[in-house]
Amino acid sequence: MSVPVPVPRQRNTPPVESGPAVLSVTPATPGPGPVPVPAPTPAPAPQASLTLLVIEDDPAGGLTVPEILDADGHRIRLRSARNLTEAARLLTPDVHCVLLDLSLPGADAEDGLATLRQVLRLAPRHAVLVLTDGADAERAAEAVRVGAQDFLFRDELDGRLLSRAIRYAVERKRADIAQYKLAESKLRAQENARLERGLLPTPLLEGSDLRFAARYRPGRSRALLGGDFYDTVRTPDGTVHAMIGDVCGHGPDEAALGVELRIAWRALTLAGLCGDDLLSTLQEVLEVERPCEEIFATLCTVDIAPDGRRAGLCLAGHPAPLISRPGRPARLLPYENSGPALGLLPRARWPRRQVELGGTWSLMLYTDGLIEGHIGEGKERLGQDGMVEMINRHLDRGLTGEGLLEASVTEARRLNGGELTDDVAVVLLSRNES
Repeated sequence: MSVPVPVPRQRNTPPVESGPAVLSVTPATPGPGPVPVPAPTPAPAPQASLTLLVIEDDPAGGLTVPEILDADGHRIRLRSARNLTEAARLLTPDVHCVLLDLSLPGADAEDGLATLRQVLRLAPRHAVLVLTDGADAERAAEAVRVGAQDFLFRDELDGRLLSRAIRYAVERKRADIAQYKLAESKLRAQENARLERGLLPTPLLEGSDLRFAARYRPGRSRALLGGDFYDTVRTPDGTVHAMIGDVCGHGPDEAALGVELRIAWRALTLAGLCGDDLLSTLQEVLEVERPCEEIFATLCTVDIAPDGRRAGLCLAGHPAPLISRPGRPARLLPYENSGPALGLLPRARWPRRQVELGGTWSLMLYTDGLIEGHIGEGKERLGQDGMVEMINRHLDRGLTGEGLLEASVTEARRLNGGELTDDVAVVLLSRNES
């Protein structure tokens, strides 16, 4: 269907000082052209004045648009197109509103609405007004149901009414887009939350007398999962295995790699691997799955004997765990011979060290996001020594389990003066000898 339009006004040509603006309808190119369906145009950029694109097919130039002003008294700039091919060319980001004449010569109601649907596909982020005859109120209302922001009757058209309708349509379209983005953002956040909660581990400790607690805070804004990862499982022989790790970086690729390493660790642990054999295999997994060769991961693994009194410890470039016992201040486990982070050296080794735990104890594994936050406004960081002092203060207050972890992460954030920029994961395993 051909949709003739007037010749577009040049953007740099000043408007006539007085009198109505009559839109010319001399075709820019002879003959009808195919109706394009281009990619969605970007949202209109803010301008000092509004720009209106008129799509009107009367070859005699019958549509007269009076002088129109925006809310600040600036004249609203006019462009005109006689078909959708020209409209696609003229629909640049500085156009704020489209005025479509539905009163096409020889066209029935459905033809006009079909043209409107094509315009809405052509300009999904622009406000659209429709113009029709006063006797055709039903079709005007249907146009709004189809997607137009408002309608105008040809015999009631004047500058004040058109100016107000344009401003209303532009603001309503902006509100609709904002509402759509908000709903889309909420839906995406809900889907991400369900996905990321599903990716966080469920500890497998059935049959163990150990108590488990964990806290996790990603550094990425509006994310639930970062590059830190942890897990805890009990194997059939009664040994409890725990680990915590940190993939360098903060993006979704690092978060995905952390999930892969955690799942691989659980599978390998349940298959019977431990210590150096397990870490060597995890390094192979990392080398295959990482997005680039610069990516590495630190890891701390602990395997606690069935009697709960001793454990094996392996560190791959990761900070040493903290242990607390009744009547003694908490301290870091000594570990001098730790191996390198996974992914740094192709044939590295990770020695396993035996640690005596005693009868009643708590063992805290953590990532460096907890200790690398700043203290106040200076460059000084909390560090491991500051973390040990902080934990001891909370232990003196009688905090244990979930309460101890929550208080520690909250205080680290307070000392930093706001949210910690790095991911934070903390795992606490505790045993009370009866």
